[in-house]
Parts: sequence; C-alpha cells; structure tokens
Amino acid sequence: MAGPSTIIYTHTDEAPLLATYSFLPIVQAFAGQAGVELETRDISVAARILAQFPERLTPEQQVPDALAELGRLAEEPTANIIKLPNVSASVPQLKAAIAELRAQGFDVPDYPEAPATDEERDVRARYDRVKGSAVNPVLRQGNSDRRAPGSVKAYAKAHPHRMGAWSPTSQTNVATMTEGDFFHNEKSVVIPADDTLTIRLVADDGTVSVLKSGLSVLAGEVVDGTFLSVRALRAFLAAQISRAQEEGVLFSAHLKATMMKVSDPIIFGHVVETFLPAVFEQFGDSLRAAGVSANDGLGALLAATESMTDGEAVRQAVADGLAAGPALAMVNSDKGITNLHVPSDVIIDASMPAMIRGGGKMWGPDGKEHDTLAVIPDSSYAGVYQAAIDDCRAHGALDPATIGTVPNVGLMAKAAEEYGSHDKTFEIPVAGRVEVVDGTGEVLFAHDVEAGDIWRACQTKDAPIRDWVALAVRRARLSGTPAVFWLDAHRAHDLNLIGKLEQYLPEHDTDGLEIHVMAPAEATAFSFARMRAGLDTISVTGNVLRDYNTDLFPILEVGTSAKMLSIVPLMNGGGLFETGAGGSAPKHVQQLVEENYLRWDSLGEFFALAASFEHLAQTTSNARAQLLADTLDRATGTFLDQDRSPGRKLGTIDNRGSHFYLALYWAQELAAQTTDAELAAAFGPLAAALAASEAQIVEELLAVQGAPAEIGGYYRPDPELTSAVMRPSATFNGALASL
Repeated sequence: MAGPSTIIYTHTDEAPLLATYSFLPIVQAFAGQAGVELETRDISVAARILAQFPERLTPEQQVPDALAELGRLAEEPTANIIKLPNVSASVPQLKAAIAELRAQGFDVPDYPEAPATDEERDVRARYDRVKGSAVNPVLRQGNSDRRAPGSVKAYAKAHPHRMGAWSPTSQTNVATMTEGDFFHNEKSVVIPADDTLTIRLVADDGTVSVLKSGLSVLAGEVVDGTFLSVRALRAFLAAQISRAQEEGVLFSAHLKATMMKVSDPIIFGHVVETFLPAVFEQFGDSLRAAGVSANDGLGALLAATESMTDGEAVRQAVADGLAAGPALAMVNSDKGITNLHVPSDVIIDASMPAMIRGGGKMWGPDGKEHDTLAVIPDSSYAGVYQAAIDDCRAHGALDPATIGTVPNVGLMAKAAEEYGSHDKTFEIPVAGRVEVVDGTGEVLFAHDVEAGDIWRACQTKDAPIRDWVALAVRRARLSGTPAVFWLDAHRAHDLNLIGKLEQYLPEHDTDGLEIHVMAPAEATAFSFARMRAGLDTISVTGNVLRDYNTDLFPILEVGTSAKMLSIVPLMNGGGLFETGAGGSAPKHVQQLVEENYLRWDSLGEFFALAASFEHLAQTTSNARAQLLADTLDRATGTFLDQDRSPGRKLGTIDNRGSHFYLALYWAQELAAQTTDAELAAAFGPLAAALAASEAQIVEELLAVQGAPAEIGGYYRPDPELTSAVMRPSATFNGALASL
C-alpha cells in the first residue's frame, strides 16, 4: 500500500494513457525533488481483463488487481489518487480489447454472449466486473466537487471558443417518453434499520425465481425500484421515427451505454430493431445464428454479414431500411458511421452538449449539418436538454466571453443512485411481478412486468447524502454563490432526498446563503438565465446529473469538459483528483497512429496534480509539496496566457509540446521562488537549460509529425514503443534526466 508521501497516478486508456507516457516522467522528476513519490497503478480495460483470469496466464503475464487495491486505498485517510479518464467498456469495446489481448498472446477467453454452461457463466460474470462503469464506483468513496478553474474561465472569456448560431425557427427538439419509463414507474423507500433484501420475480404461473439475494442495506438508506416497459419503449420509438421523417429532421438516439452497462445497451438494441424492423423480421434467425445482437449496433451487424451466406441480402435490406426511414445523425458521415453503428459512439453527456453548442445541429448523411430530433427514451433527465434548447432558441447562442459559470456538487459516494444499479438490473424473462422483500418477508414494493421489460433497483446510502448536503453548503459559503438542489418532487427517489435535505440542512449555518430546490428542467432554465446575466450558480445534483452537468456547462462555457477541476474529498479523509472527460480520446489515438500527432489536452491533469500536491501538503505538513502546488498553478497560468495548449493541425505543438512548455514554466517558477533556496538552486540549471534549448526541443518535437507511429496496440500498447513515440526529443529528455 502507498505511503503517506505517495501520490498514485493511474494508467488508463486511449489518449490519456498516451499523454501519461510524456507527462509522468516530468512530474516524477519534479516531485522527487520535494520528497514526493508518484507511483502508477494500471486500471485500463486491458489490465482489468487480465486481472480477472490469472489462472489462464503465465506468471510473467499476470497482473495485479490494481482496481481492487485502489478501492481499499480509497478507504484510507492517506489516500491520494489522481484518476485519469478510463474506458467504460461497452460490449463491442470489451470484445475488441479481448481480441487484441488474444492476438498479443494472452489466453483470455472469448466473451460469451449467451452463456450456457457453468464455465461460460463464470467467464461472463468476470467480464461483467470489467465492462461499463467498473472503475468509478470503486474509487469514488466521496462526493464530487467540479468547477472550472478561474484561469480557465478567464482564458475562455479572453479567447471565446466558437459557438454555432441558433435560429428562432430551429426544429431541433428532445423526444422522451411520457409513460412506461424509469421515471414514471419508480418506487422508493427509506430503510428504517439495517437489513438484507431479496429481489424476486413471481411469474404469472406462480413460479418464483430469485433475481438478487443477500442485498445488504443500512438504516436510512434510500432504495428504489423501477422498470422500463419495452412495449411502451418500442411504441415510443416508432412514433419518433415517424415524427423525424414528417418534420424533415435527423433522427438521433442519445443513451449512456457505457456507464449504464446493462440497461442502455438493451435500449440501444431496441432502437436499432425499431429503426430497421424488416431486417430483423426477415433475417432474425440467420442473424442470431451468426451471433449478432442488435445491442452491439449496426456496425457489428454489418461486419457479421461478411461471413453469412445471405450477407449480401442482409446488407441490401439494411440499405433499404436506412433509405426508407428518416435521415440518421452521423458519427462520421465521410465513413458512413451512423448514430446506430456503435452503442458507445453516441454518449448522451457528450453528444447533447456538442449539439447545443453547435446551434442545435448534428451531421447528416450528406455531410451537412441539420436540425435534429434527439431521442432520449427515459424522461428522468431529458428535460434538462430540452430546457437548454428552448433557452438557446429563444435567446440565441451563449457568449463564452460574458456568461457565468455553473459548478457542480454531485452525490456519487458509495455507488449512489443509477450508476450503482448494474448488479440489480435485469431483462425480465417472463411476465410476472418483481418484488423487493425485506428480511422479515415483507414486500417493500413491487412492479407488474412483461417479458423483455428492463427492471432495476438503486441504492443511495444515508452517510453520502449527509456529506453531499454538507459539501454543497460549504461550497456555497466559500464561493458566495447560490446553490440549487436539482430534485423533482414528482419523482419518488427525489422526494425521499428532499426529505433528507430538510433533515440535514438545519445542521449547517445557512444564514445569508441562497439555497433552492428545483426540478431539473426548472433548474436548467434558472441557471441559463443567470449565466446570460454573467452570474454563477452551483448545481447540486445526483450522480447521473453530475455526469451530465459537468459536460453540458463546461462545454458551453469553456469549450470542453477536459479543463475542469474535479476534486473528490473522500469520506474517510483521503483525496481523489480526477482530470476531466475522455469522450474524444479515440479520435486522438487514431490521429497519433496515422500522423504521429496527439491533440489531447492535458490541462485537466495539470489542475488535478496541483490539487493533489496541495492535499498532500495539508495532510503531511510537507511544505515542499505546497511549493510544488503553488508554482504549478502559476506555471499553468503562464501556460494559458501563452496559449501553449495543443494545436489543431500538423506543424503546431501537440500534447508533447504542451508538456515541454509546462515543464519550462514550472521550472522557472521553482527557480524564482524565494521560500526554499535549496529547491530554487535545484531547478535553476534546468530552467536555464530548457529556455536555452527551446527552439531545438520544439524542432525535435515537430520533426516526428506527419508519419505513422507504431505503439503496438490500442487497448494495451507496448510500453517501450509508446514511450519512444511520446518522448521524441533527446534534448528535452536529457535535460530532464539531469534533474
């Protein structure tokens, strides 16, 4: 386990991992001078897969279960973890990672789509521990404090990013269910005492099957159950497909098939099937025989047709179905990748803000932008995006140079709410009644369901709720900003949270504070009105809205969610420091491999690192760690003032060049500070060497651009190859080594 002066820096996936190969050696060299150690733990999807199957690997191939270790560390008061964005693997991504690992010589099993034996069920259970939001619930043992740092907000105001123009006649809208969805079917209870619950299905023929047993709950815990009616879902989807065609707008579906790893892939599959009904009616049997699941998307279906005897007929049926329906929004119109190709390609919290920032338009098959019907089946949070669209349609695009900011305090500790539902989400096999039963046999609540319905339960423990209220009051006090709890009294779960808010708010000094409770759509309109007036508003939300809002508002305010300061004060005293979103990471990796150019912006890493140093200084009385934090903050300010973020095209500095400039400015700040003469003397020669060699280092970094780069893998790149690609300047490497 890590010591008190140790920071854990996570190895993750895709572009953040590539950037780590360039940035981490700099950080380790600088931090070492202050007696701070940085250790790495590999929580990438590839490492998580390998950790599940040690018995199938040679001793040299085996990897430790780093995620489990960090889960234990997060409970310790000394925890100090910097967490970079990781792949929340959808099934297609998981299968791709498995195929890559097998090609690299790792004997991991194939992913069983329909496990039929005990061995296959065991393999599937292990993979289920890897896919989706496997990482965040383990590490997030505290609630979330996310905001745009002042330097980033100031930069955005001085250098506003492009915003698409909004027309008052825009036909873009959100379509969401008005009945039969998770919102409308939700039931919620507060558990009176520690207990163990059972979830069971009582079929119409009287057969009882246990869906989940041994479900431990604590006194005061909020437990919810709800279901999505597939009959209602498919009727809704068919109506929206017709509506999009009638209105002449693009059709797009927006889900969270990564984090909601059980429910949303199933919903996505229903979208695919409803959009192309003739394909599945005519070729359903042969598609199933080929192992095709609509849940994996149109891309997997089309790939499977290459080896099917009637593959050409299936492809023609798909083409006919696409031509007969409304135009689909595109992920990549040049390559023909539609909204329905891959479930993890269109993630709601990234795709909807991008649409709103772009004037309410998405790309169509013709390579042009069009108004869009954004289909968000569950209505729990869909109103947030409709309210944002309505505001922009009425008042025009937001102006980044003048608008206020909307930071977030998010309830997420102990796998709160929907993101903790995966082991309690079920596709119902037969019609009947799902019951949640307490330890005495009393039915707490129940739902009548049909075959194919998606039923789920969620838990939200009392201690995290209490901590969440305290964090919101503390942030409101420190910032002098109104705080709005985004809670809807018409939703069963939220009504119970409102009751707890009324219980815990009086524990705090709220004199002079402005605190509101509003339903999400109302809170969105309120926050947008204040933004336009240049005013700030704290959004205090549950776990999913935390995810949505910390993309929506940063993307509108500063152009990206990757530049947010994201602190998780762990409930036992440690700190988790997150570095931003990773939604655009796959495109960055592709560009690096094709052109040896990495556009990923590590600004989020800079902010997280400074906060981590500061936390270490406060908890270990390490004055040099505080100096690292203070000088890194000032260096980041210079970095922004000098516009050293990665450029957008070849011939400009990329991620590696941005790291060089941060190192230069940081070394200069450390050399110039007068608090610690020994530290200043240590960094003086480095600062001078980097400044003197600036032109040569930049030339060496630019010289590699334009040619393909070999990194040895996407999900598990080769460390030596990747290090060589990400550290191409011998001059810079030599200067750093001298430290």
